Amino acid sequence: MHTMTPEEKAYLISIGSASIDEALAPALQSTTATAGPGAGGTSIFIRSGSRRVRLSINPASPLRVVPDGDGVAVVRDGETITRGSIERPLCHCPEQAYVTVSERCVYDCKYCPVPKLDGAIKDTETIVRMVEEAAASGSLSAISLTSGVAETPEQEVERVAAVVRALRTRFDLPIGVSVYPTADSTAILRAAGADEIKYNVETMDPEIFSRVCPGLSLSFILDALKDAVEVFGRNAVFSNFIIGLGEDDETIRDGVTHLAKIGVIPILRAISASPLRAGEIAVERPSAERLLRLTVMTREILERYNLDPRRARTMCLPCTGCDLTPFWDV
Repeated sequence: MHTMTPEEKAYLISIGSASIDEALAPALQSTTATAGPGAGGTSIFIRSGSRRVRLSINPASPLRVVPDGDGVAVVRDGETITRGSIERPLCHCPEQAYVTVSERCVYDCKYCPVPKLDGAIKDTETIVRMVEEAAASGSLSAISLTSGVAETPEQEVERVAAVVRALRTRFDLPIGVSVYPTADSTAILRAAGADEIKYNVETMDPEIFSRVCPGLSLSFILDALKDAVEVFGRNAVFSNFIIGLGEDDETIRDGVTHLAKIGVIPILRAISASPLRAGEIAVERPSAERLLRLTVMTREILERYNLDPRRARTMCLPCTGCDLTPFWDV
């Protein structure tokens, strides 16, 4: 049985998409993203040995997923890149109920399509029902919640906390939450029953941050992350760090080091260019070589500060589909 190598996964992530052979359509298990730069896109998960990768479905992609015995192969120009099997997502990803509470946002981060989509706001009953359906599969291991900001960050935190409280009374599973922080969001979400938390820095380049995340504060997010480690503990606080906004590797090294030093595990996320943001921002998806180099660097820094992504139980780190993840993949 073939096991996807780190180099193969890095290459797949560097492209990030694939077309799907028509013969696979009857058995296709796809999922649609409702949060972040990839919102609105449909994707599949491919499992190969101990590794997993998520690819957006794009008929124009240079990659193609085709039948290969009992599984699938990812090919380009007739050459097989890797082999594996299509993995069934529960809610958004395999083994987790990963639910977006508010699929809309009042902020206007230039790389993110969510403000353009005017998506739904799920009520607590709907989310509980989604998690119950995922639990019925028998393979649910965690619950993860993310959310835009439908009105104000304070209202969103209260909305998500209410969902956490409802889920905590029904499920004996770890719950992770990713929101934009407020002055007391860490205390509120911890008291509601959240086990892990993610506040996204997006980029650690202050000039890029001010340009692409107008209305948000990088220093406030960093302060919130530091406080969250005091409440949730080490290896339970995370932050997405987008790669491809124009930052250099030294900025990434300094940023990863800063986050690790305060006890936060960064998640290096390759940028997804949204057609809804065409003309507003120039982005460049990182090459496979850059992804490998930065992931090795991140692992070394995490080891220095005694942080281990394998101890995370919710959200992106245990999924690994979108990212080359230190310790899991490299």
